[in-house]
Amino acid sequence: MASTEDGTGTAEVGRRGLLLGAGVLGGGLLGSSVGYAAGHTAARPASGAGSAPGGEGAATPAPQSASGQIGVDGWAEPGGESARVAVSSPVGTDTIAFHGPRQAGIDTPAQTHAVFLAFDLRENADRDAIGRMLRLLTDDAARLTQGRATLADTEPELAAAPARLTVTFGFGPELLRRVAPDRAPAWLRPLPAFERIDELDEAYCDGDLLLQICGDDPMSIAHARRMLTKNARAFAQPRWAQTGFRAARGAHPNGTTMRNLFGQVDGTANPRPETAPSERLVWGARAQGDASEPTRLTPWIEDGTSLVLRRIRMELDTWDELDRPAKEQVIGRRLGTGAPLTGEREDDPVDLEATGPTGFPVISDVAHVRRARLDGPDAGMLRRGYNYDDAGESGLLFAAYQCDVDAQFVPVQERLAESDHLNIWTTPVGSAVFAIPPGCPEGGYIGQQLFD
Repeated sequence: MASTEDGTGTAEVGRRGLLLGAGVLGGGLLGSSVGYAAGHTAARPASGAGSAPGGEGAATPAPQSASGQIGVDGWAEPGGESARVAVSSPVGTDTIAFHGPRQAGIDTPAQTHAVFLAFDLRENADRDAIGRMLRLLTDDAARLTQGRATLADTEPELAAAPARLTVTFGFGPELLRRVAPDRAPAWLRPLPAFERIDELDEAYCDGDLLLQICGDDPMSIAHARRMLTKNARAFAQPRWAQTGFRAARGAHPNGTTMRNLFGQVDGTANPRPETAPSERLVWGARAQGDASEPTRLTPWIEDGTSLVLRRIRMELDTWDELDRPAKEQVIGRRLGTGAPLTGEREDDPVDLEATGPTGFPVISDVAHVRRARLDGPDAGMLRRGYNYDDAGESGLLFAAYQCDVDAQFVPVQERLAESDHLNIWTTPVGSAVFAIPPGCPEGGYIGQQLFD
């Protein structure tokens, strides 16, 4: 952290004030920033679990579990020694690197909780203002994901246990129009209307800026959401927020495919990170040693990708009226193992030509697995969905990442909309498309390539 000779950190406060623009930070907030910045340091375990902050005063007792045994590995100081918090390893202390060529939170192993936040840019947020916003939010995200409080954070203790927190930025059409209209990909627009199935609610559609926040601890996610929303307020206003969940970390072995609220495995055919299919389908890149035909997919920007977020309402009550064999016929997979009806294991290939004793296809023409099939080496996407259960409505936040929305997502969605048996029990009620920019190095910021 840049600091003055007296160590108060006021140089960084001044930098932040310049990013926000004159007059945005009032005297009260700026004053609290200066006072807090003096202790704003990286989260770290204390040298002695029982020592007092700064080595002075009465010793702080080591945290105890209910049985009286030591329940944590040490302490974290997310905002300096004035904010000292007991943290548990590895769950609480685990971090995922923020800086790098690509953003985290895409092919990162999925965390337990997620919140997707969309913002609308304010009318006076021009290109320069958007650049300031992205620098500010990048700094906040880089700190929070590593267990450090943001500047002027009045509750730094809530940042102490990041628990694999990630923050992923996405850009909508309007943001790119104001910043770099010549760089906007052709697919960055609302999806075509799927009139047979869509009942879209504007409260869950579109947006100029997306912040996808994922992690294993809802407390650290809620805190990150609050800090990022507060610091974006001068430039953008919230449009919608959608929260989702998966099975708790450790409830199932690593690598287990998630289940949606219908009980079915969801994401079986996902490309594995750092493999040739993942490089091609998600990033439009060619992995070393990839012997497949040259891809037709072209990334909108190097190390960037796209996100389609569909909010899908699920009719659980009427789904429950089906018996188990009927549910498996609708999906084309066994509920217990996730195996296709023509196989025994989840990853067995789907045999769409197989017929039963009566001569009819084992997997019907309208089964979900048939309608969602992938045709060709450039077909496919990375699905990273989350369940939701909000105020009497349940469903799936279907998050799909792919290099080219028009070439990869739309053809599959058209087949599903045409005659997927599952449409009887599912209804898309929200839809948004975002361009995901590359990551950034330390000292850089998300979206910087669009300003250089």
